[in-house]
Amino acid sequence: MFGALYAAEGTPPGALADVAREFSPRTDCAQARAFDGAQARDVTLDLSGLERLFGDARAIAAELRRTAADRGLRVRVAIAGTRTAARLLVRHRPGLTVIEPGTEAQALASLPIGLLGEIEASLNSQLPTSNSQVPVSNSLQRSKLGVGSWPLGVVFRQWGLRTLGDLAALPSNDLAARLGANGVAWQRLARGEDPHPLVPSLPEERFEQALDLEWPIEELEPLSFVLGRLMEPLSAHLERRDRGAAVLHVRLHLVRVDDTTPEVHARSLQLPAPMRDARTLRTLALLDLESNPPPAPIDRVEVAVDPTPGRIVQYSLLTRALPTPERLSTLMARLQALTGETRCGSPGLVDSWKPGAFEMRPFAPVDTNVVHRKYDTPRHRGTEAKNSSFEKRDLGASVQQPLLALRRFRHPIPARVRVRDAQPEYVAIDRRGLSGGGVESCAGPWRTSGGWWEGEPHQPHQPHQPHSPRVGWDRDEWDVTVAGGTTYRLFRARDTDRWFVDGIVD
Repeated sequence: MFGALYAAEGTPPGALADVAREFSPRTDCAQARAFDGAQARDVTLDLSGLERLFGDARAIAAELRRTAADRGLRVRVAIAGTRTAARLLVRHRPGLTVIEPGTEAQALASLPIGLLGEIEASLNSQLPTSNSQVPVSNSLQRSKLGVGSWPLGVVFRQWGLRTLGDLAALPSNDLAARLGANGVAWQRLARGEDPHPLVPSLPEERFEQALDLEWPIEELEPLSFVLGRLMEPLSAHLERRDRGAAVLHVRLHLVRVDDTTPEVHARSLQLPAPMRDARTLRTLALLDLESNPPPAPIDRVEVAVDPTPGRIVQYSLLTRALPTPERLSTLMARLQALTGETRCGSPGLVDSWKPGAFEMRPFAPVDTNVVHRKYDTPRHRGTEAKNSSFEKRDLGASVQQPLLALRRFRHPIPARVRVRDAQPEYVAIDRRGLSGGGVESCAGPWRTSGGWWEGEPHQPHQPHQPHSPRVGWDRDEWDVTVAGGTTYRLFRARDTDRWFVDGIVD
């Protein structure tokens, strides 16, 4: 047994859904257009089992209408054996309507056929609406002359159909031959049959907590107790819904000290992995606020998270366990608070021809213990095994070949180079552990330049200058082998005519 509630335009959003959820958790909210063109809202709910609480169907309908009236809502109520019949009846008949299960087709026979266009979109039955184009006949559908599709409402009017009973009485085989499977599905709706089981609409959940303070606070230590008090219920809510926090939002409402004081100090933390541990979330928020403190006392604290499905972890005895995302996130937050947000992470290549250019990215190692259900199939496992065998063969073949690597210095080391015939002849390096001497062999120069349109050329001899790939460079590079067998990568900054050691070839 199903019921339907209908209210015309002007009903507050979610009001009908709140009334329906007081009676049944299995509710379906749908937005549709009323018959007269005005926006309306209707709700369908499963009433199975409510007879023991309220009595027969008419008593349940009266209780639904009375509950809505207590909230200031004027609604229509219809109860039938199928939710399609209930929705069609509630849109056409005002007041309270109750029909016995099994009599849906007879009750709907006198209703206008235009009601089908109102409920079709929300049923997700993939049927053509009254404004959609459907073929008139199979011969017209097969033809390529461009005259084979008319609006469905025009087809019904040409056939002389005015009510749902007229459509329900047509032979199903002949209707399928002219309109296909869509025509048969429309006929089932006209008879009051449901196209699919009821799929309950889940209410929108907001994972947030807020607290108004009796006295403004200025220090982080009392703020930590407030954040801990808010994170505990937030973490419990995430755990009940099997969700994790992907982004943590902290909003601090400030006391207006002067006209320049902002009203809200907002911070958002992008978490590397879904987590819901209250202590970890509090620690991450405090470390971020330590680096970005609020400019005025706080009188209200709000925390919210963007939820995401929880992690599925399957531990293995054959792989080394990685630190948990909670511990790793806390460690990275502490390091960023000490060194700065842009000085801690993983190096990543950038789209630049500048030698040694890189950028700092969030440190997020791949955890092989996390199960990805999308790719956990025999087909993908076979592909991975095949690829791993290829990699092993390639690795075995590459081990026999000598490998060369350039070990770059984080900051190029100044050097003194004597040049003869436009080639390095002698290299002197004032750095312990690096030996210079006469050049036995050299290759170069390789001239590279760029970024001159974006700023001043880079000065490598300034070790405290931040590394940025958006700074111009202009240099000649050499590979030289000095006495003793050590091979260096040298370059000459053409703008300053100074030499530097860029790295060692191992």
